[in-house]
Amino acid sequence: MRFLVRDRLLGIGDDYWIEDEHGDRVFLVDGKAMRLRDTFELKDTQGRVLVDIHQKMLTLRNTMVIERGGEPLARIKRKRLSLLRNHYRVSLVDDTELDVSGRILDREFAVEYDGELLAVISRRRLHVRETYGVDVVRDDADPALLIAVAVCVIHLAEQEREDE
Repeated sequence: MRFLVRDRLLGIGDDYWIEDEHGDRVFLVDGKAMRLRDTFELKDTQGRVLVDIHQKMLTLRNTMVIERGGEPLARIKRKRLSLLRNHYRVSLVDDTELDVSGRILDREFAVEYDGELLAVISRRRLHVRETYGVDVVRDDADPALLIAVAVCVIHLAEQEREDE
């Protein structure tokens, strides 16, 4: 299933919809302004919070945390010993890990679990400006989690670019 995400998503305080490939609204991104840390909520069409995304404070390396129902679900940070600058690790609470690699700032990257492709994030083949697609490859994958991972990785990469 393909989801279309507007690049505005990275603006704290911005609210906007993520649509499916048919143009139907599926998720609302609610950016929380006026907070000490960068915070987003991913909501369903009824306004229920599916995941909460926030930046972890007081860490040596920038880290984003995804929570569901107030409980930690995943932690995302750039791989420490990666030769590729655009390589991130997603540590899930069940001790599994997802790898994210590619050209993050160009919105051309993939999310994998144990070498198996879960999602492809890409601007290719999209005619809508400042939009990228999140193609969830596996039927049993959690689309909200994969969209949240894409949001976090892009946010972290943008922060790194600003810090340089």
